[in-house]
Amino acid sequence: MTSFKRISDAGNLTGKVALVRVDFNVPMENGLVTDDTRLRAAVATVQTLRTQGAKVALLSHFGRPKGERVAEMSLAPIAGAFAKVLGANVSFVADCKGEHVKKAIADLQPAGVILLENTRFCKGEEKGDLELARQIAALGDIFVNDAFSAAHRRHVTTAVLAEIMPAYAGINMEEELSALDKALGRPERPVMAIVGGAKVSSKIDLLKHLVTKVDALAIGGGMANTFLFARGHSVGKSLCERDLVDTAREIEAIAKASGCDIILPRDVVVAKEFKAHAAHRVCGLDEVADDEMILDAGPQSVAILATAMDVAKTVVWNGPLGAFELEPFDKATVSAAKAAAARTKAGKLIAVAGGGDTVAAMHHAGVADDLTFISTAGGAFLEWMEGKPLPGVDALRS
Repeated sequence: MTSFKRISDAGNLTGKVALVRVDFNVPMENGLVTDDTRLRAAVATVQTLRTQGAKVALLSHFGRPKGERVAEMSLAPIAGAFAKVLGANVSFVADCKGEHVKKAIADLQPAGVILLENTRFCKGEEKGDLELARQIAALGDIFVNDAFSAAHRRHVTTAVLAEIMPAYAGINMEEELSALDKALGRPERPVMAIVGGAKVSSKIDLLKHLVTKVDALAIGGGMANTFLFARGHSVGKSLCERDLVDTAREIEAIAKASGCDIILPRDVVVAKEFKAHAAHRVCGLDEVADDEMILDAGPQSVAILATAMDVAKTVVWNGPLGAFELEPFDKATVSAAKAAAARTKAGKLIAVAGGGDTVAAMHHAGVADDLTFISTAGGAFLEWMEGKPLPGVDALRS
């Protein structure tokens, strides 16, 4: 993290305008925010800037309007929702550039907060257009990026502004980068990765990269079936990408050459129907009937994972181990998550989890507050795990 400037490096901000990139792309229903996690994540940065006397102008995208003004994708309703979370007034202006926006910001009192309109209403945002960047930059004195979740895109407000303005990492961004550095950048070893999810095809780059970085890789979910099939086990009518058998074997070969231990299920939970509370049984890998599908890892597999966690100093987790949204096929994910949480709380493990279903799975297991860090970044978290450059992060480097 030493290569990133923080807000504390910005000096005296009294009367200055801070353009802050947040991620307010939140779920909404009937004009109301249904999950304010990302709004709450922005509070620390906004309050820090306000305390230092800065005016705060918030930049965010919402949905995919593709450069057009789409009424349903306006950020206007979110201004009120964020005001409640922040405990302070948040005004709104229906654009993100131009003299009228500049005036609206000028009219703010010191420590005032204003939310600008959806940045993706501007055609040049997703293209990283330099002229648009200059127009937005003219609104402020410094740029603060607090949206790691959007850092995998080189858009105007995620990267280009940082290239043409004094730029700093927000507190949420700083915490994310610090946690990720502990997880894979400069981790305490041994390092164990847990990767689940439905398909190998969606995580080929991730798996190939991880086996060169970690000491052990546990594979679960539907993608484990492809690896089991590649090893010659029957998987019945389970989700299985049979055309990726060679890819699975290639990943195992890279892992062997890199000294990474691949951990696959030793027993499985099978059912004939994909539905909650379907009749099910636990069986060995060579006992799956042709009309059965693997929906979860079995108790022996979870015990092996727990033992591997006892050896590890760091765990990075992405993806559930089974069909966790359907009881009772959530047992492996819940049990493994609780095992990781217990070791983390005991100070024996650094556990970082993130990406899509993983966040939901950790909340479902009731351990979201017990792990070292949970990233809500989704695509950016995955691309970071894959070892790919993140333009929004790279642009912040000193």
